[in-house]
Amino acid sequence: MNFQQLRIIRETVRQNFNLTEASAALYTSQSGVSKHIKDLEDELGVQLFIRKGKRLLGLTEPGQALLGIVERMLVDADNIKRLSDDFNRVDEGTLTIATTHTQARYVLPPIVNQFKKEFPKVHLILQQGSPIEISEMLLRGEADIGIATESLTTEENLASVPYYNWQHSIITPQHHPLNSKANITLEDLVEYPIITYHGGFTGRSKIDKAFEDAGLSVDIVMSALDADVIKTYVELGMGVGIVNDLAYDPERDYRLKQIETDIFGENTTWIAVRKGHLLRGYGYEFISLCSPKTDIRVLKKMAYPED
Repeated sequence: MNFQQLRIIRETVRQNFNLTEASAALYTSQSGVSKHIKDLEDELGVQLFIRKGKRLLGLTEPGQALLGIVERMLVDADNIKRLSDDFNRVDEGTLTIATTHTQARYVLPPIVNQFKKEFPKVHLILQQGSPIEISEMLLRGEADIGIATESLTTEENLASVPYYNWQHSIITPQHHPLNSKANITLEDLVEYPIITYHGGFTGRSKIDKAFEDAGLSVDIVMSALDADVIKTYVELGMGVGIVNDLAYDPERDYRLKQIETDIFGENTTWIAVRKGHLLRGYGYEFISLCSPKTDIRVLKKMAYPED
């Protein structure tokens, strides 16, 4: 048994049992992948994959049991390498952050700027996706740190700490009738078409719940993944926007007006890491830059508890 065999088992499952895709992902030949799988099955004395001819269709029961062990072994192997790297190259490497457009565009720029000044040799990768995609990237080991409002606190294999609290705000064209009102209510908003985030993004569930709890029917004419798109269509007069309050820039958005409100409640954006995944030192420094109040020792204990 060797680590290449374990990597092949994991990658074959990730590629939906397509040996061509698995071999390409591992930069090896399909025949080599097949041989490694057969050698491991012969060594263990059990069949790991369900087959139909030369095709793999899924995992057998022993294969399903082995997959969990393989995942843990490969994570621990990576952790050993990271531990060594921490002592040998503390300021070089790669850090992958998975986050939403809102965080990448409006929240993280000053953090990234400061981080690159402190760690110029670290290659920083920003992967954008939905909160569910961010959670999956963390669990698959494709990202080191995840930042989002939804999903990160509901997965038991992720350790999460709060980043910052925020509220939604209302965005309108400069001369919209809502701008003359002192206090905007939900009843006021339902008089107009609404443009806001797609379901599962940037606190959309809080928006839906507010209208539902008030027994109001709202006309959401368009939903988008990021605030820039929402603001573009608000500027065209297609509706009133509801966005993260940080997504309004007075200089860039001078054709629009922001109306601050608390009618949708407070949201929390979270920072998460995968349990069992040991970050390089600069990874924890990135988290500290984001959230100086976070106790990194507590986060490490959450992510990598002692048996």
